[in-house]
Amino acid sequence: MKKSANISKVFRGSLFIVLLLLLWQILSTSGLLPAYLLPSPIDVVRAFIADFPQLMMHSRITLLEAALGLLFGILSGFICAFLMERTPFIRDALYPILILTQTVPTVAIAPLLVLWMGYGMAPKIVLIVIVTFFPMAVNLYQGFASADPDEIRLMKAMGARDVELFFYVKLPNAMEGFFSALKISASYSVVGAVIAEWLGGFQGLGVYMTRVKNAYSYDRMFAVIFLISLLSLLLMAFVNYLQYKAMPWKQTER
Repeated sequence: MKKSANISKVFRGSLFIVLLLLLWQILSTSGLLPAYLLPSPIDVVRAFIADFPQLMMHSRITLLEAALGLLFGILSGFICAFLMERTPFIRDALYPILILTQTVPTVAIAPLLVLWMGYGMAPKIVLIVIVTFFPMAVNLYQGFASADPDEIRLMKAMGARDVELFFYVKLPNAMEGFFSALKISASYSVVGAVIAEWLGGFQGLGVYMTRVKNAYSYDRMFAVIFLISLLSLLLMAFVNYLQYKAMPWKQTER
């Protein structure tokens, strides 16, 4: 039953995408929309194939920036959540700052980072850390803080130390929130890298997008947009795989 329901869900989603692409192709070829404004899916595929080597070269740079930024975002978010859960003073001091970081638009921060750090990889990584840090810190903190008090009291009655309470009660309780935040952060990391590359750089999908936009090559523009979406979906699928391996009991419950 469950397998057939999943197949039906995938079929409906795929059918909708196919119909959407078909409608797009009809609108483009019928002349209702100018080709320079909305290139047809066939033109986009041709542009993707023609520029495939360049797209792969730029993708490697963007993915490297996204991976490093995501790694540092996870580490800093974990440390921040741990400190907030352990010390109320640190929680009261840091939580408003976490909220404040989300009120400043990413596009407004990126030019300052480029101005301060240059056109290398550093400003891209810092921007991704800023983008991914908040969901990681907040979800992990909520997971740590919502651990079952009865389990904690039982562990303490059995002589458990704080380290053991953290690793056997609080950390497992935060795993689901961690992976939920990781899915968001993984997609944000690629988008954040591209946004930072728009403002300056030598390689990367954002640099490529700027070049083809200035050349009015909108078929190549759509090609790189779809590639960025595909990379984000692949990263989210990889996170789902990691969650399946790290939390097999959740699959059993479902």
